[in-house]
Amino acid sequence: MSLVNTPTSFGSLSRSLHWLTALLILTAIPLGLIANSLPADASTIASKTLLFSLHKTLGVVAFFLGLARILAALLQPHPLPLHPKAKIANALAALVHWMLYISLVAVPLTGWIHHAALSGFAPILWPFGQDLPFVAKSQITADLFAAAHWLFTKLLVASVLLHIAGALKHHLIDRDDTLRRMTRGLKAPLQASTKAANLVPMLCALAIYAAAAALVFQMQDKAPPAATAAPPQTASQALGGNWQVSQGSLGFDVKQMGAEIAGSFASWSAEISFDETTTSGPAGEVLVTIDIGSLTLGAVTDQAKSADFFDVASYKTAQFKAQILAEAGSYQAVGILTIRGIARPLTLPFSLSLTGDTAQMQAAVSLDRRDFGIGAGFADESTVGFPVAVKIALTAERS
Repeated sequence: MSLVNTPTSFGSLSRSLHWLTALLILTAIPLGLIANSLPADASTIASKTLLFSLHKTLGVVAFFLGLARILAALLQPHPLPLHPKAKIANALAALVHWMLYISLVAVPLTGWIHHAALSGFAPILWPFGQDLPFVAKSQITADLFAAAHWLFTKLLVASVLLHIAGALKHHLIDRDDTLRRMTRGLKAPLQASTKAANLVPMLCALAIYAAAAALVFQMQDKAPPAATAAPPQTASQALGGNWQVSQGSLGFDVKQMGAEIAGSFASWSAEISFDETTTSGPAGEVLVTIDIGSLTLGAVTDQAKSADFFDVASYKTAQFKAQILAEAGSYQAVGILTIRGIARPLTLPFSLSLTGDTAQMQAAVSLDRRDFGIGAGFADESTVGFPVAVKIALTAERS
């Protein structure tokens, strides 16, 4: 049996790729549908995340398989049709085939770009990272490619149904060897046409996908702009004290299903009273107020704001009130951190660089989310990690 196609039969390579593709599609689509239907609560989040991870991983496999199928279709002869006089039917069959080939690349690629444009939730199960070259973290990019993925999925499903319907029609109504050529590698009868296939079906399939892509861009342009918080990585103006924050960032990292997610708060304020001449003992005070609603956490931002986690509806702000202590050139803020109405003591060591009336501060500390009742229903650390690595950087000017 030939490895590659001949003018009268499918080779074992094409037949293997065909059935492997069918298995991937018929597995990935149900996984995505089931995962979408599950609520994101403590009882189902682990299953939801795993199903989405499997869906995404199979999608990546399908993407590379799609590239291989397109390459094989371009480099090998396609077996000639069994009914050469049925020109319209043959052209439609070729169109559906090219729709499937393009879908195998376009559908997983748009989903992959959506995944890479966000951080977190349901990592791809492979060792090569979660990002893509030239794809920056962007909610706008994520929304655009999520819409494209949704629409392209519909084209894929339609193509699959048409392909199955055509195969069943040939097998059950025409009673010819079309299906058996793909299952058993049967050769076409001698009366098959010897006319080479043309590129019109491929160009038509490309035109359909181009029109769908244009529709997605048009819909996104007409969509109302999403409400935005204060610019990220910039602190709100301080409310008091003798130092005013001019810029800064308040971020954190947490693991979800073993993958690290980066989050941040876009809006926060700091009241800082500090005497840099103090070299030992109390040197000032700080009061930091954080707008919890300004939280961003990649693909799981909405989940992080829900009642299971930060519960933004009930607790609008978090607060850190502390005394600044100096000791031989090192500093720490010792006080109380309150999140979700739960107050816990916190010691925050930080480095400080002073140049005239400008101070630059950096700090890092690890918190346990369970201490503040965050994700209390997620007791499995493999689902949502317990440690939260907080990172702070700011520049302040003497007022």
